Amino acid sequence: MKQRFSSLDVRVIAHELSNALLSLRVSNIYDLSSKIFLIKFAKPENKQQIIIDSGFRCHLTEYARATAADQSDFVKKLRKVLKTRRVTAVSQVGTDRIIEFQFSDGLYKLYLEFYAAGNILLTDRELKILALLRVVPEGEGQEELRVGLNYSLVNRQNYAGIPALTRERLQNALQKAADRGDDALVAGKKPKKKGADALRKALAVAITEFPPMLVDHAMRVTSFDSTLKPADVLQNEALLDNLMKSLQEAQRVIEEIVSSDVAKGYIIAKKKPGYEEGSEENARKGILYDDFHPFRPAQFEGDPATTFLEFEGFNKTVDEFFSSIEGQKLESRLEERELNAKRKIEAARHDQAKRLDGLQEVQTLNERKASAIEANVERVQEAMDAVNGLIAKGVDWRHIAKRIEHEQKYDNPVACMIKLPLKLHENTVTMLLSEAVYDEDGDSAYETDEDGADSEAENSKGKRATQNHVDRRLEIDIYLAISPWSNARDYFEQRRSAVTKEQKTLESSTKALKAQETKIAQDLKKGLKQEKATLRPVRRQMWFEKFIWFISSDGYLVLGGKDTQQNEMIYKRHMKKGDAYLHAEIQGAAVVVVRNNPKTPNAPIPPSTLSQAGSLVICCSNAWDSKAGMSAWWAYATQVSKSAPSGDFLPPGSFSVSGKKNFLPPAQLLLGFGIIFRISEESKSNHLKHRVGGDTKTRSLADHAQGESSTLLTESQTIHEDAVSEIDDSEDSDDSEGPDSDDEGPVATSNPLENAGDAHVVGEDEDEDVLSREVGELKVDGLVNTVDFVNVADDPVESDEESEAATDALPSGVLTPSQQAGKQSGPPPKRGKKGKAKKMANKYKDQDEEDRIAAQQLIGASTGLQKARAEAEAKAKHEAGLAFQKERRRAQHQRTQQETAEHERLRRERLVKGTHDIDEGEEEKMELLDALVGTPWRGDEILEAIPICAPWNAMGKFKYKAKIQPGMQKKGKATKEIIARWLDASKSKGVVDEKSEDVESMWPREVELLKDWKAEEVTNTIPVSKVRVMMAGGSSAAATGKGTQGKAKGKGRSGKGSKKSR
Repeated sequence: MKQRFSSLDVRVIAHELSNALLSLRVSNIYDLSSKIFLIKFAKPENKQQIIIDSGFRCHLTEYARATAADQSDFVKKLRKVLKTRRVTAVSQVGTDRIIEFQFSDGLYKLYLEFYAAGNILLTDRELKILALLRVVPEGEGQEELRVGLNYSLVNRQNYAGIPALTRERLQNALQKAADRGDDALVAGKKPKKKGADALRKALAVAITEFPPMLVDHAMRVTSFDSTLKPADVLQNEALLDNLMKSLQEAQRVIEEIVSSDVAKGYIIAKKKPGYEEGSEENARKGILYDDFHPFRPAQFEGDPATTFLEFEGFNKTVDEFFSSIEGQKLESRLEERELNAKRKIEAARHDQAKRLDGLQEVQTLNERKASAIEANVERVQEAMDAVNGLIAKGVDWRHIAKRIEHEQKYDNPVACMIKLPLKLHENTVTMLLSEAVYDEDGDSAYETDEDGADSEAENSKGKRATQNHVDRRLEIDIYLAISPWSNARDYFEQRRSAVTKEQKTLESSTKALKAQETKIAQDLKKGLKQEKATLRPVRRQMWFEKFIWFISSDGYLVLGGKDTQQNEMIYKRHMKKGDAYLHAEIQGAAVVVVRNNPKTPNAPIPPSTLSQAGSLVICCSNAWDSKAGMSAWWAYATQVSKSAPSGDFLPPGSFSVSGKKNFLPPAQLLLGFGIIFRISEESKSNHLKHRVGGDTKTRSLADHAQGESSTLLTESQTIHEDAVSEIDDSEDSDDSEGPDSDDEGPVATSNPLENAGDAHVVGEDEDEDVLSREVGELKVDGLVNTVDFVNVADDPVESDEESEAATDALPSGVLTPSQQAGKQSGPPPKRGKKGKAKKMANKYKDQDEEDRIAAQQLIGASTGLQKARAEAEAKAKHEAGLAFQKERRRAQHQRTQQETAEHERLRRERLVKGTHDIDEGEEEKMELLDALVGTPWRGDEILEAIPICAPWNAMGKFKYKAKIQPGMQKKGKATKEIIARWLDASKSKGVVDEKSEDVESMWPREVELLKDWKAEEVTNTIPVSKVRVMMAGGSSAAATGKGTQGKAKGKGRSGKGSKKSR
């Protein structure tokens, strides 16, 4: 199985990485293990990640992997230097197995080595090593590598350039191979097949740009015999020409591979026993990946034991090859943990059963012993009397044992019942007694009278022969101090105590087994958390997921900005004619836009959608934390612009709204967190989107709205002068009222949540659309202060420019306060200073500049002058830098203003003409919404599960949902709780429908996608910080720390938050 890159693999990977990563910035770097690292690159709407296995591989990956909890010092150094750096070049070093990454136009370089033990080195522009993964000591055939030394590239393969493939070069390579012999091609090793690979190895040593596998492929394509020796090829001109054609074929293959941005890749897989051609998923389960190449090797063509898998892109090929192997290892480790846990539980159960079996055996044995004593009472009594008699006579214990042994030789029946050695120190003897065996008639088989003894004595020889083989008599300890009946009673007592002990053992062992199973399950759960999760593909986010978003109950896409930059992006890129703009007069309220159908932009947006969007505006504001219900308002997209009535442009994130604001009812502070599923194109036909614009009535309303819009646009110039005069009159009337006007009516109380500086300038008496007037009067060169219309902090750069512009606008004879202060004379000099200055002037009037400098140097006064001069130069340099930066910011500000003016001009032209041209790809973007459903139906193919947070009244048709209210719980913890509740519900019996037919039940595919979620990745879906989760079954109690007593069971929703209790 192939484990590391060849030189051709490195070249193709470097070529594809250069096309994929150029101009991207490093977003973060992670440890996966001690030698495997993950680097993430990103720029707007383009994210990539590469995995680096030092010495083995480097490629783009589409799978998410668990990172280490604590990062190594090497990764910390890479983060410190490379984070946010832009990739400017990715290339292979010569033809060696080294890839070079350049950041910030070569300011920093990262080298990846894929030979020997491998290494990763970070250097500066002069190739000075700043950090490296593995320190290499100086030794034979290797240079020393450590921090502070320079990284040498001179000795790398073909670093100066790849030599041309000529006939002379080929002859020299073959001649060298022939001179040193075949055995010298690999130092210290002999080829497995003498002469078979000599030619291929000779070419691999001398012509390093062609790997051996490619050379072998080219020889097979050109039908060249690869078993020839180099000397034989040199002696035959025809063979030399054919070999040259083979190498030219290899060169053609390489040029063809690197000519395209993305090269095809091939995985060579071995077929397992029982492999059958069928579906792709089943087919891949019956194969084992063995090799990969950027070309289709001819040497494997026609092999029935192998199969080819083709991929579009060599990065994807390598990712599939190694990720499949990595996934199998991860799954095997998880299965091994589970098997170990099961073995522990089985061992505990076996130990419990073994102890219970032992107690039951003790019971049975004691009962058998007691029954045997009762069946042989007379014989037991006779043996006891014999032993007690000898003891009473004072016979030594050893002599008693010898006498019994002597009697056993003569088949004394009493002596034969006693087993040696005796236990007289315990006052017991061990006797061999037969159990009572009953016939079918119920009569005892034993005859304990004298006749039975005589008959036994007559047949003793035959029975002894039988007993030598199988002796079924029981060994029973008889206590000599009591009667045989008492001995039997003792054994019955032992049986009863064993029964009681068995019951207690069963109860205690059951509890202990449950506790042990719980502990093993907890250890398994903890171990699975510590173990890295199985590989899962990285889900590519849709274009609108970077915003606050949801899909209304009517099927409209609602977008909200998370910050000023996103507000500006929504306004410039995504707000079109026919859309609705929503905001509120509350601090922190989000800018929300409801996207209308691009095919019918003049169709009215349903009130329910506007109400849901208004709820999102209020929930994203400070009203969420203060738990105060407020009202939002909406306006048409044609009423929104970036210009104030004064003609200036507003800063990023702030907009001017002209015309009437349509206020909505107070919104409820209720959000919902749920799952929306993306289904396949074939399944879209099962779902009907409730979009406005499909019937005749809607079209007539759209045409009517379009006519009104065009009429308003044509009348906007006439309305302009009246609107401005009304605004001026209202301002003059407010100023003329004076302080006495407060007594004329009640004082209006200000809302503490209302922003003091409103970003939206509204003329209540103006018409809905005066955008043409505003854009027509825009001025870029002369900027006017617009602080009264901006709800963000003043930019110091803008304030400087505005003050300068205001200063330049003043008449020539008028001085500003700062200029007047500069014209004023300073304070009068102190008394005596003037006379002292005259004396010094007379004293040094004949001293020239050279004498003055010499005198100052003599007395040491020049040091202070030099210091003052240096400080003056530094100050002048600093002021020059500030002036340059100020001028640069001014130019940047003017460019921004010009771009805004151009955007507003184009937007005005589209609105005036009444055209609503759909941008390229706009319909395709909006068609993505048709594949998003809240509840999959029977027969749907579910592709992805996407987290969504929306107003609660917009989630009526969602299968998975949880209600969220303002609270004190952090949203990250709340998200984990909700996901855990859904996953726990899936483990209950009867909850999951294996056939995926019941819409109200959980489906296996849904649970599988839900398990792939990470709470850290879906937390940012919730636009608020502190929440309270409302779910049936105690989630609300867990969130608030209170119980749920007093609530009837079964009246809420199920654990998924959507199904009604049944």
